[in-house]
Amino acid sequence: MTRAPSAAGDGSAPWTAASSRGARWAAADAVLVSGAAVVALALHHSAVDLPVPMAGVPVVVGAQLATGSALGLYRGRWHPGSFDEMTGVVATAGGSMLLLLAWSRASHDAVPAGALLITGVLLLAAMSGARFVTRVLVEAGLRRARGTHRVVVVGAGDGGLQVVRAMLRHPDDGFQPVALVDDDPCKRRLRLLGVQVAGDIDALHEVLSRTGADTVLLAVPSASAALVRRISDIAGGTSATLRVLPAVSELTDGRVQLSDIRPVSYSDLLGRGEVVVDAQAVARYLHGARVLVTGAGGSIGSEICRQLAAHQLAALVMLDRDESALHALQLSLSGRALLDDDGLVVADIRDRPRMLEVFRLHRPDVVFHAAALKHLTLLERHPGEAVKTNVFGTLHVLEAAEVTGVGRFVNISTDKAAEASSVLGWSKRLGERLTSEVAATADGTFVNVRFGNVLGSRGSVIPAFQEQIRGGGPVTVTHPDVRRYFMTVQEAVRLVLQAGAIGEPGETLVLDMGEPVAIADVARQLIELSGRPTEVVFTGLRPGEKLTEVLLNGDEVDHRPLHPAISHVHVPRLDRRQLDPLHDLGTPQQISRRLQALAETAPLLVDLTALEAGPLVARAG
Repeated sequence: MTRAPSAAGDGSAPWTAASSRGARWAAADAVLVSGAAVVALALHHSAVDLPVPMAGVPVVVGAQLATGSALGLYRGRWHPGSFDEMTGVVATAGGSMLLLLAWSRASHDAVPAGALLITGVLLLAAMSGARFVTRVLVEAGLRRARGTHRVVVVGAGDGGLQVVRAMLRHPDDGFQPVALVDDDPCKRRLRLLGVQVAGDIDALHEVLSRTGADTVLLAVPSASAALVRRISDIAGGTSATLRVLPAVSELTDGRVQLSDIRPVSYSDLLGRGEVVVDAQAVARYLHGARVLVTGAGGSIGSEICRQLAAHQLAALVMLDRDESALHALQLSLSGRALLDDDGLVVADIRDRPRMLEVFRLHRPDVVFHAAALKHLTLLERHPGEAVKTNVFGTLHVLEAAEVTGVGRFVNISTDKAAEASSVLGWSKRLGERLTSEVAATADGTFVNVRFGNVLGSRGSVIPAFQEQIRGGGPVTVTHPDVRRYFMTVQEAVRLVLQAGAIGEPGETLVLDMGEPVAIADVARQLIELSGRPTEVVFTGLRPGEKLTEVLLNGDEVDHRPLHPAISHVHVPRLDRRQLDPLHDLGTPQQISRRLQALAETAPLLVDLTALEAGPLVARAG
């Protein structure tokens, strides 16, 4: 909810209010310092000689007000009783006493030093006490204000404190905090601005019932998807609505505001992982670089382009065979879509001469290869298309990069390439092996990046489920036990850019995807979010599909030397000559067997013709 602007329309009203508040505190402090000085002098002198030093009281008052003004105590910029203001109070009291001690010595002890020290102690106590009482009274008044929604806040950390303070200050926005819950035992009896921690998260159901709250707010911006699902499951058994604060990366200035509060989304339930990257390392290799992205109009490619646009590049070349996708990408990046940018390139990676032409024209320093066919079931039926795009298309891009001296090349792979069991997985595994092969001869750094499902990507399971729910169902899930890794596209691309900074030639960098999630649970949670009761139907695993994906092959070791979310593994090279038999595609079954043989064999030369007659035969190269 937005508040109306000031009448002045230029921000003058808040400034005026702050100035008025500062003036009132300056007047109050003048009275306090006068009283403190009189008491101190009375304690330090007899009634006979008291009138003489009393003449110095105006000097004491002036010194205190001058010091407070110089230190900004009376500018009204601090909340009464806050830590910042108390720091200013201590600095003002101490500074003014130092000035007065210097004045007293210069004026031959017009006011004795002992009396000044007593004045300082009394002044500090009086100023602090006045502000503390003011804060208590203000917060007591705020707690009496009633919001439309009674809220139980999950999380008594900094996020919880910020959101409770915001609710109390702005009750007209409709939220009234009535309790907090937190799993930290040290916070069990804590109160934040008078709102008590009423138990741990497991007690949430009971706290909701006891307080009559109708809203649960997860006030942990760094919350994992697992924690969001846990809170969602508890709140789902009540009539309360679950709301969340955005992830830290989504907050504009790192501070929580009531306008940040929003309903829970599927990305909260599945992929709220916060990724910390070395922004300087990423900026170093991208600064002033000419960067080319293949598959720029796709889900991953377009997000790579969006994040690259935030860096100071010499040029960004966005290549895709889909002109409509390039149109949408330009619109999202610049707000215009005239398709008149030299950085927009319509080309097909299957066309080797065209790839060489594009690379020779634009001379990229860095390449992100995201172009691929990715739908497992379709590629099982049409494996030749996987060969043309995911294998030969990748080789064309790799060779063009090698010939033109690309300094850094990042091939986007998939978890389907680990322990591959499908045409998609085998073709992407070959892409990894070809990248390792070119890395051995090229001058630049050529690496693979492997990760799992991207939330909300075009054609992925989440949009499919949402469309089925909107259509009244049923929601189709292949198997009750099928599990998949999920990651938001923003998180994945941040790690892709990081991998480009730390990868060594020939390495495959595997992104940590967290724990795999049951697809049946995803379907049920999306149904709950929609509020539309929808049937879930299990259809059975499709050819090439696994119950649970893995990120590493059985012979790959999870080694993370440089980043806690990135593993470094080595994929065997594949001699480019071994691809020659794939030019004669044959039947779909023959193509699939050839792909599997090439993907699974160690760096040996495979006699693919023997596959037509019997079991796999390999001979040393």
